[in-house]
Amino acid sequence: MKKKKKIYEGKTKKVYTTAEPDQLIQEFKDETTASDGKKKEVIKVKGIINNQVSAFLFEYLSGFNVPNHYLKKLGDRDMLIRQLDMIPMEVVMHNIAAGSLCEDYGIEEGKELSYPVLEFYLKDDSLHDPMINKSHIIAFELAIADELKVIERLASKTNAVLKSFFLRRKIKLVDFKLEFGRYKSKIMLGDEVSPDTCRFWDVSTDTKLDKDRFRFDIGNVEQAYKEIRNRILN
Repeated sequence: MKKKKKIYEGKTKKVYTTAEPDQLIQEFKDETTASDGKKKEVIKVKGIINNQVSAFLFEYLSGFNVPNHYLKKLGDRDMLIRQLDMIPMEVVMHNIAAGSLCEDYGIEEGKELSYPVLEFYLKDDSLHDPMINKSHIIAFELAIADELKVIERLASKTNAVLKSFFLRRKIKLVDFKLEFGRYKSKIMLGDEVSPDTCRFWDVSTDTKLDKDRFRFDIGNVEQAYKEIRNRILN
């Protein structure tokens, strides 16, 4: 399968058309960003790792009947995906207090939540991705009520499946971001599942193994991404 026309380039990925009308190639870049893109850096092999990790996790989730856009891995940085009509919102699931949950609500970082917190954000860089609720989603016609129920169910199922998966690999799934789209009227998980979109902490030490190492200038970003890949794939 060969790339044809580039139809999208974001902060961390490029998307190309193919000879098949409903199939695309998603290419992962080494660029890393934070603070609405104000902070940028190239992290060597990050794109390769995110492609490997996302491909594995999409396949794993498929085994638990979580429909997603992944079809197959094409190369080091490329995967073949279904073309989804993406819903312009981010779905965030929190299991442990970190990041915005601590900043907005004064919760101590590292506190395990008695119940997962599900949040929705409008995907719009110009507005800094504001938080929205179910009423906004329906009123703004981002999704209808039945679609929203499916999204909530799939997000919760993804959380349950991945929490258990990572715990067996001595990793805490602190929180993560998902994006969904429509494929022939069916809601599917899209985008990626990687250290760029998830917060991972080591179970024993709470060492951060994700993009927070770049976001907060902790260092050893490449090593952390490789550690996650190795624990997942080996």
